Amino acid sequence: MKKLFMALATIVLLQAIPHMAYGQAPISKPATAFSSSVATEWFSLALQLTQQTPGFSPPVASRALAYLGLTLYESVQSGIPNAQSLAGQLNELQSLPLTQPDETLHWPTVANAAMATMTRMMFPNASAENKGRIDLLERSLPLKYNQDFDPNVVTVEVTNRSQTYGKLMAMAIMTWARTDGGHEAWGPLRRTQQNYVPPSGEGQWSATSPAFAPPLLPWWGEVRPFVLKSASACEAPAPVPYSERKTSAFYKEAEEVYAISTRATPEQRQLALYWADDPLKTPTPAGHWAFIAGDLLKLNKANLADAAKLYAQLNIAMADAFIAGWKTKYVVNLLRPITYVQLVIDSNWVPNLMHTPPFPEYPSGHSVQSSSAAAILEKRFGTHTNFVDNTHNDRGWGPRTFTSFKTAADEAAVSRLYAGIHFRTGIEGGKVQGRCVAGEVLKLKFESR
Repeated sequence: MKKLFMALATIVLLQAIPHMAYGQAPISKPATAFSSSVATEWFSLALQLTQQTPGFSPPVASRALAYLGLTLYESVQSGIPNAQSLAGQLNELQSLPLTQPDETLHWPTVANAAMATMTRMMFPNASAENKGRIDLLERSLPLKYNQDFDPNVVTVEVTNRSQTYGKLMAMAIMTWARTDGGHEAWGPLRRTQQNYVPPSGEGQWSATSPAFAPPLLPWWGEVRPFVLKSASACEAPAPVPYSERKTSAFYKEAEEVYAISTRATPEQRQLALYWADDPLKTPTPAGHWAFIAGDLLKLNKANLADAAKLYAQLNIAMADAFIAGWKTKYVVNLLRPITYVQLVIDSNWVPNLMHTPPFPEYPSGHSVQSSSAAAILEKRFGTHTNFVDNTHNDRGWGPRTFTSFKTAADEAAVSRLYAGIHFRTGIEGGKVQGRCVAGEVLKLKFESR
């Protein structure tokens, strides 16, 4: 307890230092001189933990990945020439631990210690086996990547100093993370909120068969965003007005879902399953795009600094996309296709590929999140970049090749129509919202000039 108190006290003192005091440590090699291996290895493990740890629904997973991306970037930021911290730019994050002007740090060691510390804190309920994998990865990276951890250059003193700084950075960011509301919102109930009671009325969402599960994370829209000034800062367009008239636009949208679901082509069925990215079966939608990013970083032989920036940008965008999308879902509170079709078109119909998720329809979370991810990757790798998606190779569903990130995002979005769980307006509206979120994240300044 005494050691923990001293560490927390150190964080408080360091946070009291004005952000402008950030300085570049006099190091022999900047973060740009090292490979992205430390970054991609830790995110590879994080995706495995996301898939195998109970409670990591898509919004919760996106939050964890965002804090890991931020931790990675901030841990090496002082070692990137002309780089700027995100402290002072992200909501309520005013300052972070500083490097000392007279100390030498080894950036792969800093990143390794920071990511190990934050991964343990982000996945506290991981299995004993997976906690062992965290320990093993931290120990093995210096041996596996000798070119980045040259023992002839990195002394014991530099190693110890670098590990201390990395751990301190992770603890400081975790102190901030605990104030975002996400620690409470991902449990069965938020301690500070009353039980959520869905509003009733024409066109309103209600629990769906077969499980009639309670609404998932109804307060997630109240979680503090990373970049957005509020969860409502990027609004989706208004959905089609609810109507049960056969001539109405809403009826026609429901009719489209019903028709496609009952006569889906083999390709449409395959796409619906490919992009489902169900929790506990896959690393969730955010993990899918983080996997793609990791492959691209390795393919392009990115350095540690480039990887840190991309993982921060990408995962912050996806986390804010889920917060914005969830806020809209529980404000609009639109019923799902299964409810409307059974009520108005065919009382015996159910989507035959997957169960309807237990939360309101509008907008599609896949659309919001995928569109935000695609916009970030476009900015980094180009608008018309061909890439291979290997995310589901281990399940026998890949690899798949795409001509652009937007093509992949659009496919992920429309897959929810093929699955019978979203109206087309929810898909298109989600795309607009996701691109808006990405636009705000791309305003972050990673360079000081």
